[in-house]
Amino acid sequence: MFNFANLSEIILGLNNPDLPKDALSSKQFNTLVEVVGEGEIEGSATASKAGLTKGTTAYNNAFKKDIFLNGTQLLQTSASNTSPDESQFNFKDVGFTPRFGTSDQTFIEGISNIETESSVGVAVTFGNPITRAISNTSVNAVRVTVSFNNMQKIEDNGDITGASAGLKIEIIQNNGTTTTPIEDTVKGRSTNAYFRDYLINLPSNTNFPINVRVSRTTADTTSPEFTAFSWSSMTEIIFEQNAYPNTAHLALRFSAEAFPRIPTRSFRLRGIKTKIPHNATVDIATGRITYSGTFNGSFKANKEWHSDPAWVLYDILTNTRYGLSISESSLDQFTFFNQSVYNNELVDDGEGGQEARFAINVNITQQAEAFNLINDICSIMRVMPFYAAGSISISGDRPSDPVYLFTLANVTEAGFSYTGSSLKTRHTVVNVSYFDLETREIDFETVEDTAAIAKYGVVSKTIQSFGTTSRGMAQRMGKWFLFNEQNSGETCSFTITAEAGTLVRCGQIISISDPVKAGVRRGGKIKSATTTAIVVDDSTNTDLTSTANATLSVILSDGTLQTRTISSISGTTINVSSAFSSAPNNNSIFVIENDTLETTLWRVISVKENKDLTFEVTALSHLEGKYAFVEDGEQLPARSTTVLNQLKSPPSGLSATEKIIEINNKAVSKLFLNWQPQAGVSRYQIQYRFNNGNFITQNVLSNTFDIENSQKGTYEIRLFSYNAINKPSAEPTTLTVDTVGKTALPADVQNVQIEPLSDQFVRIRFDKSTDVDVVHGGNVVIRSSNLTTGATFTNAVDVVPELSGNVSEAIVPNIVNGTYLLKFRDDGGRLSSSTATIKNINTKPDVFPKLTVLTDREDLDSPPFQGVRDDCFFSDEVNGLVLGSTVLLDDVTDFDAIADFDFLGNVDFLTGGQYFFANTLDLGGKQPLRLRRHFVTQGFYPNDLFDSRTANIDTWTDFDSATAVNVNATLSVATTDSDPDLSVSATYTINDGSGSAGTTITITKSSHGYSVGSLVTLDFTSGTGVDGDYIIQSVPNANTFTLTSATSLNTSGNCTYSAEFEPYQKFVNGTYIARGFKFKCDLLSTDPAQSIEIDQLGYFAELDSRTETSLGNAAASSGGFIASGTSTKSVTFTDSFFTGQSGTSVAANSVLPSIGITIENASSGDFFTLSNITGTGFDIDIKNGSSNVNRNFKYAATGFGRGS
Repeated sequence: MFNFANLSEIILGLNNPDLPKDALSSKQFNTLVEVVGEGEIEGSATASKAGLTKGTTAYNNAFKKDIFLNGTQLLQTSASNTSPDESQFNFKDVGFTPRFGTSDQTFIEGISNIETESSVGVAVTFGNPITRAISNTSVNAVRVTVSFNNMQKIEDNGDITGASAGLKIEIIQNNGTTTTPIEDTVKGRSTNAYFRDYLINLPSNTNFPINVRVSRTTADTTSPEFTAFSWSSMTEIIFEQNAYPNTAHLALRFSAEAFPRIPTRSFRLRGIKTKIPHNATVDIATGRITYSGTFNGSFKANKEWHSDPAWVLYDILTNTRYGLSISESSLDQFTFFNQSVYNNELVDDGEGGQEARFAINVNITQQAEAFNLINDICSIMRVMPFYAAGSISISGDRPSDPVYLFTLANVTEAGFSYTGSSLKTRHTVVNVSYFDLETREIDFETVEDTAAIAKYGVVSKTIQSFGTTSRGMAQRMGKWFLFNEQNSGETCSFTITAEAGTLVRCGQIISISDPVKAGVRRGGKIKSATTTAIVVDDSTNTDLTSTANATLSVILSDGTLQTRTISSISGTTINVSSAFSSAPNNNSIFVIENDTLETTLWRVISVKENKDLTFEVTALSHLEGKYAFVEDGEQLPARSTTVLNQLKSPPSGLSATEKIIEINNKAVSKLFLNWQPQAGVSRYQIQYRFNNGNFITQNVLSNTFDIENSQKGTYEIRLFSYNAINKPSAEPTTLTVDTVGKTALPADVQNVQIEPLSDQFVRIRFDKSTDVDVVHGGNVVIRSSNLTTGATFTNAVDVVPELSGNVSEAIVPNIVNGTYLLKFRDDGGRLSSSTATIKNINTKPDVFPKLTVLTDREDLDSPPFQGVRDDCFFSDEVNGLVLGSTVLLDDVTDFDAIADFDFLGNVDFLTGGQYFFANTLDLGGKQPLRLRRHFVTQGFYPNDLFDSRTANIDTWTDFDSATAVNVNATLSVATTDSDPDLSVSATYTINDGSGSAGTTITITKSSHGYSVGSLVTLDFTSGTGVDGDYIIQSVPNANTFTLTSATSLNTSGNCTYSAEFEPYQKFVNGTYIARGFKFKCDLLSTDPAQSIEIDQLGYFAELDSRTETSLGNAAASSGGFIASGTSTKSVTFTDSFFTGQSGTSVAANSVLPSIGITIENASSGDFFTLSNITGTGFDIDIKNGSSNVNRNFKYAATGFGRGS
């Protein structure tokens, strides 16, 4: 049922104030006219269900049960329709007159009147009636108003009680016909004036003029009873006769006494009647339509009320009064009929009964947008309107078979595009509002998807069900909504040609065979066909199967879809068991389905034509079992639409390769895994563990995987294939791999060559390392030994600091006679197994003579190594200087168990040892001294026990104690421009600066002249200071400087300090400019089991020869000539020469420079003599005979060294 109503109202009358209970009051009435429908309506719901006839008393009484004032039923439901009891009326003095919206309905009398009131003002007494005439033949009614001045009786005891008076009103027509429409007895009490109106409707055949006569029917009374009354006025009423054709309305009349204010009104109605098919029958109890026979497109002559939304929609579209005025010829009546049949099928109502699937019960009270209203009505029955083939049709979401096939062969290259909403945002609970006819209020039906709640929690939504008054229908709507949210949220869009675009309609079901979703190609184009066989376009890439109830679907020439069972397949030919109704066209579409793989189903929701004559189709995913699921609770049938969810086989061909590669300039050991890719696999899962540890899991998309930082040991690997729905293969592919990580030794140095550069340096070339962990993070180790035979890596020391592993040459000091030894070291400290060597013997003869100032060999002293030894000692057993032990004799508990006291416990590898040469070297002046070191060393194992090795066994380079290579020795030199043996007396304090123990050493000496950063040697002659070398930390003033003690002390006293030296620097063969030199050797080990033995240690100090000429001498002219004068001429060298120095191999003044003289302007007999030759100059006398003569001369002095 539906109804268009304009709830306008006409209000007549006034309200009276309340009076005492037994008092008479003047009654006045309100009359309202309610418009309840635009068009003919069925009327009262109660009367209609009971089959009562309009206009009868029973119908009107039944109608009163459908009228609610202020929410209260006018007549109780249990009341009799024919003779209700007065007590069953919830309100008194309520009258109503209905009109049902027919085109020929009559007007309701008394709604809108023309009234003419005339005063009478005459007392009416018993036996003396009062008459007044009406001559106007247009008068339809007359109102007589009588008035009582008061109405009461005074009892003997003084009480005032009510009284009564009878009256009657007669109508006397011109023809003598007399009627008495009013006979009344007025009872009650009133101390004031009381008025009463009597309305008399005149019959339409009244013979005018008429007389109206008012008579008193009871005797007149006097005091103490007062009942006299007068005829106050008479009103002639002419009705406005507006019947409002085609508008359903009703008039309500109620007293102002019962309703001081206008009450709220509601009516239970059956609304507008519409056209229905000729073969339709309406169930009067429910409004459901049933059909018999075949619909021929015609309608019944008379409209009928019903609750079918299909014909309601049809009426709104076509009605010219309140609808869209669309011509019926523009509507496809058969689509409305088909939907109507579906609407009216009986389904479970959720309360043990049955009801029509879809029904509409709505009251449309205001103007609405046509688009919105049509969509609202369509939403009731799940249909969509669309325009096609020149007419408006509707297509409902109801069970139907696919009508068309789509594959990649009949869509554009863009293929199929899928979109969907997030699962987590889909609703799991819905509250559906509907109008409850019993309570006449909006109620809600809550529907829950328990499975979805378990997954995603409660995500609720409230929806309004348009025109729904059934709880069962609201429940089905909620289930439908939740089902579609959870299962039909995916849309598919694609573009097709005009051939298919003109056949596809909104609402149709289509089949799609998409190899991307299905995981396999099952459809394509037909090359040729008969009614029993087709030849397909591609058998290589198509999964042609005839098993598992395989079927073949094709599109015939008339655009219809037909399916047949496949009987056999031969090559590209597919044979069917029964013939198609016609042969498919060449290049049309085919699709194969079977029990394991079916097409996906979609409902078309839009078809849009593009400018290029293609059509864009959008469809919503469709499940054919949803109807039974929603309406009957049946389980959804399984539909296999993809093979991607089938478990995949584990990958084959799993292999592993271990390599060391470079990543960000760092060598990394990797285990590279590779396998054959599997078709239809979405990802792979690698599980691996090392040396029986915990498995580590990684997901990968490609068919490769790398395990970084592989170590030496055993890797167990498991590999799973995952299908499209993330299910792993039943079993993994397994592999066990033994790896070495980065523990393999680097390859040996190859192709070593030597190239002399000078008497000081040589270039060593070699092939660049091929090992990544050498090139990135590793080193090239170059050692040297002064042995030309028997040199090994263990008896050599580093000639230069370790080089970067990516070099292939190095310039190193020339050791003159000896051997260079090379190894590669990787970033883990592992050295190549073999040593590459090259000898250097007199690599470059020196063309200039040199003066050997000193050859110092600490090992040749007697006894050897007489210098200061710190954490090292001379061992007679090995005849060399070795590292000390970390074990103290005080800690020994069993001296008898000690086999060798020299090598007691592990060596001191943490701090190493230091040896300070016994003597300094003093040149007597600042000179450019060429120093060349002499080293012969070897590594050894003093105590070869496994227990003494604390390093990780993987890092051991030698198990058999054959080569101890984790040792080294360096030689350092410190220089000074002062006397290296200088000793300065001073005082000192050691504290924290405030008198407490500390580490600050403060030396006090007036005008010391020393600088921050210099090295000095302290000898504490009193107090508890520790002798040794120190670096000056600060110079607070000219008289003090500070150093740092290794331990916290609080002491003071006297001391001496040495000359100011530059800090020790690594001794590299080369030239050093200074006066004094002191040397030390550092012994190093990185393995507590390995020690170093210094067999030979020393240096060679040499001065280069030099020739100085007078050119540039301060006393010479621009040409280098010096005037001798006429007396002895003293010449000072520009730079002094070294002539010898005690403490060196050259005695003082034993190597004087040689001097040559050239006289520029010599005369016959001239000669010269030289005297007083020193390192700084000479005297010259140029004579002729016995007398000195003035001549210009040049000199050339050759000697050693260049003093500053």
